Amino acid sequence: MNLPIHLLLAIGLMVAAIALSSWQKLGLEGNLALATGRAIAQLVVLGYLIAVVFALNSPWGVLAFGGAMLVVVTIVTRNRISQKIPRLWLLVGGSILVSTAIPVGYAHFLIVQPEVWYAPQVLIPLVGIVLGNAMNAAAIAGERLVSTLNSSRLEIETHLSLGATPQQAVANYRRDAIRSGVLPTLNSMAIVGLATLPDVMSGQLLGGADPIQATAYQILILFMLAFSTLLTTVLLTHGLCRQFFTRSAQLLLW
Repeated sequence: MNLPIHLLLAIGLMVAAIALSSWQKLGLEGNLALATGRAIAQLVVLGYLIAVVFALNSPWGVLAFGGAMLVVVTIVTRNRISQKIPRLWLLVGGSILVSTAIPVGYAHFLIVQPEVWYAPQVLIPLVGIVLGNAMNAAAIAGERLVSTLNSSRLEIETHLSLGATPQQAVANYRRDAIRSGVLPTLNSMAIVGLATLPDVMSGQLLGGADPIQATAYQILILFMLAFSTLLTTVLLTHGLCRQFFTRSAQLLLW
């Protein structure tokens, strides 16, 4: 495969999209061009970084790469939720770290079982997939919970005045936030193989993998994502709820 030529041919699709936007007077030409440039630059840099990590074949390289991804995911998620809540970055980062380490460790050591525990060809893809989905779930659930609590002050204070604990006063709001964060993953699991062909499975098939083996890996990844997104939203919403109350159970607004 001649990579430069094929990359140029792939860019032709975006040139066609920009031309279509111009023809229909949608005003998206600048956004499409910027998105194209950013995607190429970011993915090329990522590709070279992963190549370096693969060449090093060292546990420190894998851990450093995973740590860098976690930092970026934490910053992006925090910015999507709020920048006013104190120590939100720590809450977000801790929730995503735990909800990524558990399913990745489970799959890595009990199911995949590579020859060396730090095998970058296994760990980096698994961590990247789980981190991305955990970030989306955390952002959706966190933003939903924060906005709902800030707009429901009267209802929450009414529950508190009637003797409810802070946990009881916000239980319904927290439950709705968790559901909203997990719902996209559940929806994708409900239609996978019927209306869609998963990205990971498609990539493996394009790479020449056996369809049955590709299916088995896709099932594993789906179950990892379901567990990770649920655990992320549970931990994050629990921590966020605690940030909205003082030790004397007084409601705070951010």
